[in-house]
Amino acid sequence: MAADLPMDLPVIDLDVFRNQPRDSPEVQAECLKAAKALITYGALVLHDSRVSEEDNAAFLDLLEDYFAQPEEDLKKDERPELHYQIGVTLENTEKPKCAVDEPCLNVINRLEPSERPLDITAHAPDPKCRFFWRMVELPPYETQFPGLNAANVVPEAPHIADRWGPTMNLWGDSMKNAVEGLTEMTAVGLGLPAGYFKDVGRYGPHLLAPTASDLKKYGEKDTILAGFHTDLNFLTIHGRSRYPGLHIWARNTGKRIAVKIPQGNYLLVQAGKQLEHITGGLIKAGFHEVVVNEKTVDVIEARKAQFPDRPLVRISSTFFWHLSSDVDLTPIPSLAEQARQVRAEQFNLGKNEGEEVTYPTMKVGELVQKYVPPFLFFPTPGKSCVLLKTDILFAACSELRHIALMT
Repeated sequence: MAADLPMDLPVIDLDVFRNQPRDSPEVQAECLKAAKALITYGALVLHDSRVSEEDNAAFLDLLEDYFAQPEEDLKKDERPELHYQIGVTLENTEKPKCAVDEPCLNVINRLEPSERPLDITAHAPDPKCRFFWRMVELPPYETQFPGLNAANVVPEAPHIADRWGPTMNLWGDSMKNAVEGLTEMTAVGLGLPAGYFKDVGRYGPHLLAPTASDLKKYGEKDTILAGFHTDLNFLTIHGRSRYPGLHIWARNTGKRIAVKIPQGNYLLVQAGKQLEHITGGLIKAGFHEVVVNEKTVDVIEARKAQFPDRPLVRISSTFFWHLSSDVDLTPIPSLAEQARQVRAEQFNLGKNEGEEVTYPTMKVGELVQKYVPPFLFFPTPGKSCVLLKTDILFAACSELRHIALMT
C-alpha cells in the first residue's frame, strides 16, 4: 500500500467571511477558495476562531467516559422501540452499503491498487458504537417526512448525566454554527446568494452523531472501524479526534489522504450526496474510511503510557448537516453545466470518473429512496425489526437508518 499523501487540504478561514464586508475582495476570494476546495477535493479544513480546543477536549472526555461504561449500562440508552433513531447504537450494527453496492465498488476498482481502501467486500458490520443527539428546529409546517419527535436520551450515570446535555449542545452548536457559515461561503463562491443553502437547511434533521471504537478490542493494525463510504447529507463536519485513522480520497487525484486536523480552531468538512445532487455533480460527495493504521497504533501506545487511567476509545465528533426534507432538490443549471466541463477536463487528463450520473428533481426526503427501497427488512441478531416505510432518516432498523447517512 502506498504511503498516504500529506495533509494538504485547503484551509478556509471563516473569520474572514464573518468579520469583513461581504463584498470585499478578501471575502470574495475566500469564498471562491472554499467552493474550489469542495469541487477539487470534496473536503477542506475550516478555521473558526469561535471553536474552542477546550470544548473539543471536554466533548472527547465525556464520550470516552460514556462508552467506557459496562454494556448493560449502555443498553439502557438504546431505544429499539424508536428504531435506534436517538440514543446509543452498539457495535457491529452499522454496515457500509458500499460493500455490496456495484457503483461504489466500481469507484474502488478505478483507483490505483495502492490507493484503494482496506477491503470491505468481506467486511462485517462496523465495530463502532454511535450516539444520536438531535439538533433540529422543528418546521412550522406539516412535513411529508415526519421526523422523530421523541426527546433526546440523557444517560443516567451520575458522573455523566450532569455534563451530558451542556457538553453535547455546546460542541454541537459550535460545529453547526461553523458548517452553516461554510454553506454561506460555498454559496457565494458558486455565484449564489449567501443564504441559498443555509435557508433551505434551516429545518433539516441535523444530527450530532459521535462514534466510538474500543481500541482495546479493535486496536490491531488494518482493522476497519468504518468502511469506505460517502455521506448522504449535505455537509459533514468533524472535530479533531485523539487517534488518527481517517482517510479521505481527493477527487482530482484519486489519492488517499490521511487526515490530520490541526490543533486549535479547526474542523474538517466533507461534501455529502445532497450537495452533489444540487450542484449537478460539480461537487462530489467525498469517500472516506476509518481504519487502524500505523499512526493509530503509535498513538494507542503513547496514550497508554501518558494517560494510563483513561479509556482507550477512539471518538469521532461527527455532525451531519442536512437540507430540509421537504425541499425540492433540483440541480442548479449553471452549476450542472460547470460539472460537465469539469468532467470533460478530468477525462482529458486521463481520469475516468465512471458513467455519467443523472440528478433528477426530487424532494430531499426522497433522495434516500434512490439508494434504499421504500420497504425493507434488515434483521439484526438479537434485536427485533419491524417493517416500516422509510423517510429521510427514520428507517426500520439501525442498518437502514445509517444507510440514510452513509452510502
